[in-house]
Amino acid sequence: MDKLTRYRKYIQQVLTEESHGKVLGGEIESETVFDLVNDRYLLIDLGWNEHRRIYNCVLHLEIREEKIWIQRNQTDTIIADILIAKGVAKNDIVLGLQPPYMREYSGFGIS
Repeated sequence: MDKLTRYRKYIQQVLTEESHGKVLGGEIESETVFDLVNDRYLLIDLGWNEHRRIYNCVLHLEIREEKIWIQRNQTDTIIADILIAKGVAKNDIVLGLQPPYMREYSGFGIS
């Protein structure tokens, strides 16, 4: 299995596992969205909490130039550590949620 295929598989596994986590009250569901053409992957919460509409992007990961970009993480899970444990090279993970000038000091990949 090539690197890109492995990275897609790992991301889908992580998001699927996270989708089974706790949801905060109301009638709220967690959904995974996998855009395999553009390599964009989301975990969203959506539904209703009484009269309040809930729509929240919990996790957003992308693959750009064979690197995994973590664009958003609103969980308590350190997604980068899970990806590394699955075999992703640390320099193939870009913390897109951090400002570009900080990334070089993170020990992770830069764009």
